[in-house]
Amino acid sequence: MGRLANRIAIVTGGANGIGEGIALEFAAEGAGVAVVDLDFERAKSVAACIERQGAAALALQADVSNELSVASMVAATVQRFGGLHILINNAGIDPRYPCHEMSVGQWDHVQAVNLRSCFLCARAAFPHFRANGSGKIVNIASVTFWRGRPKNLVHYIASKGGIIGFTRALACDWGEFNIEVNAISPGAVETEREKQIATPEMLAELVAMQALPRRVLPRHNARTAVFLASSDSDTITGQTLNVDAGLAMH
Repeated sequence: MGRLANRIAIVTGGANGIGEGIALEFAAEGAGVAVVDLDFERAKSVAACIERQGAAALALQADVSNELSVASMVAATVQRFGGLHILINNAGIDPRYPCHEMSVGQWDHVQAVNLRSCFLCARAAFPHFRANGSGKIVNIASVTFWRGRPKNLVHYIASKGGIIGFTRALACDWGEFNIEVNAISPGAVETEREKQIATPEMLAELVAMQALPRRVLPRHNARTAVFLASSDSDTITGQTLNVDAGLAMH
């Protein structure tokens, strides 16, 4: 039996990168997984991969910044699996804009996708967690909040700081319902998205700043998420764990 046997999890942004890694790792640990993403074709591909490994999966397309879309996504998950025990708030975007050139619409869009989504998904999951008598929420923040860089990500870094504040406050508010709320703060993670925005020279410089001179992979974050979603972390709440090879050491 895996560490997440008989658990049902929603993973937002589950079609690639860290989210895909978490979805696959959760399935390997016995969870039924709803793979949620705007990219429905990619979400279906990840869900199919999970099913080929003998686990249960559901691909769902959702805009996690939209209240009705989130409600529909949670309802579809519960209808398919019969319950909900774990929520991974991973969906996020990081377009680059200099702050002095950024429009209000660009700022608001990043806050909506990165931060509002955590609130909407948690609120929609709450009735099911309360009915269970327990629940696990893991929010994906970023080591950029501790470092204030790279440049041209003021909106993104602000949203990730908001996620850490949201994690702490929600842990306090929902502790009475036996719901644990924690966050993971990834560092420079080797993903397809990273390849689009970082040169080999930039990555070499980042690795040189880490205490451990090796790349952080999606699976490293996924294994941390398994810990936080399992009974092994039942007395841990309101915390943010850096998974960054010692880049920030907060």
